[in-house]
Amino acid sequence: MEADMARPGQVVVIGAGIGGLASAVLLAARGVAVTLVEKDAHAGGKVRRQEVGGVAVDAGPTVFTCKDVFEAFFAEAGADLSQRCTIRQADLVARHAWSASERLDLFADPRRSEDAIGEFAGAEAARGYRAFRTEAQRIHDILDQSFMRNSRVYPPMLMWRIGLWRLGALRAIRPYESLWSALGGHFRDPRLQQLFGRYSTYCGSSPFRAPATLMLIAHVEAMGVWLIEGGLSALAEALAQLAREQGARLRFGEAVSEILVERGRAAGVRLESGEVIRADSVIANADPAAIASGAFGRAGRGGVRAVPPKRRSLSAMTWLVKAKTGGFPLDRHNVFFSPDYRAEFAALEQGQLARNPTAYVCAIDRPGDAPADGERLQIIVNAPANGDTHPYGPKESDACGAAMWERLSRCGLTVEPLAEPLVTTPADFAGRFPSTGGALYGRASHGWAASFLRQSARTRIPGLYCAGGSTHPGAGVPMAALSGRLAAGQVLKDLASTRTFRPVAMPGGMSMPSPTAVPSG
Repeated sequence: MEADMARPGQVVVIGAGIGGLASAVLLAARGVAVTLVEKDAHAGGKVRRQEVGGVAVDAGPTVFTCKDVFEAFFAEAGADLSQRCTIRQADLVARHAWSASERLDLFADPRRSEDAIGEFAGAEAARGYRAFRTEAQRIHDILDQSFMRNSRVYPPMLMWRIGLWRLGALRAIRPYESLWSALGGHFRDPRLQQLFGRYSTYCGSSPFRAPATLMLIAHVEAMGVWLIEGGLSALAEALAQLAREQGARLRFGEAVSEILVERGRAAGVRLESGEVIRADSVIANADPAAIASGAFGRAGRGGVRAVPPKRRSLSAMTWLVKAKTGGFPLDRHNVFFSPDYRAEFAALEQGQLARNPTAYVCAIDRPGDAPADGERLQIIVNAPANGDTHPYGPKESDACGAAMWERLSRCGLTVEPLAEPLVTTPADFAGRFPSTGGALYGRASHGWAASFLRQSARTRIPGLYCAGGSTHPGAGVPMAALSGRLAAGQVLKDLASTRTFRPVAMPGGMSMPSPTAVPSG
């Protein structure tokens, strides 16, 4: 059955992740007829909550940067982000520990961070941090306008955008050197290499294989880490409400089974119920691997390139916990480092869980005192993206959990669960995100060319577009939002060429906001 004849300029968005919501908001604000279809009962995609011990615990991304990216989205739809979400800047960016006696905080104020590093590792380390911060900003500034907030291009065109007279700029972003190696030039203390090397995991990659270009993440984080009341789910809900206000139709609890392709171009979608929604354009807010594997039908498979399993980003083992804690002064973001980072990533490279992993703990109710009846924690350990071929049974999950609890204990943190923790494995993520093996960030950022191979907004099928954290410009909540902006921009450009929709003037147009989004969480 067919619910809709194709209305002029109609767009169907598959998925209410951040990228899909962003594109729906921007298109609906321009007068485009938008229908967004989401298989879950809520907005957010990877941004979601799950119940543990009678409380809702954030189960997806936790770190929020680049607030002004979202301020621009709301402004273009005539709204004010500050009126929709309660947001404040975090004074302490993250707390790091290697043992019960080795602890280092990074702050919103870089001078405080420099002082803390000096106290932790000496004056030379503080000078190294100062030089590192300068280089991170330089890389960011080179790529901000030219690549991160622009359509994906290959190196020759990127050089044109940067400026052909700036031949040193391409070398300055250090694409041919590993992040770990470059950090060694700034820090002799391996703990500081480890701390800043962890930024590669923001896009599911190894610091030993990711390019030094990723140093730019440190600069964006230094520009502000923000805390949202209600977590990132509150942001997703605000975007969904904004899309509705602009006239978009949001249909939750309905899954798309097929992307329709007729006469060589996208023509709409078929739902699992059999209903057909016809459209001039389709934006798939899903991992491109799902399209390439035929998860959305055979006709759409040729629209994107498949990502070989060996090119996948990391997955994760996660624990959602309601617990009493003690011994360690938790803040919102806490990292408990493995004593051997190289061994940890070597195991992941071999498709194995690390025996002594690094653990990230998001203490959702911090900063401040924990609730008297127990606090909410999300704990994450990196894992290989082989959930489609490896079952991850209880024995393996329990062993990984024991190693994680041991790491927390060695750093002084005691955790007494008040309810059975909810554990998610790469196999669970693979079931939730088909054809990915549980990879949470799309293609890994390994090697200089990885960023140029990531799926762009346009696909090989006219009228079919991609958005989300697995597409350009990359992983993370702000990046996913920018991918939605890029997809919306391409749709508007193509619709304008056929004059099939009524454009609506909006303040600020479709110009991109000034900061670069980075992987978060």
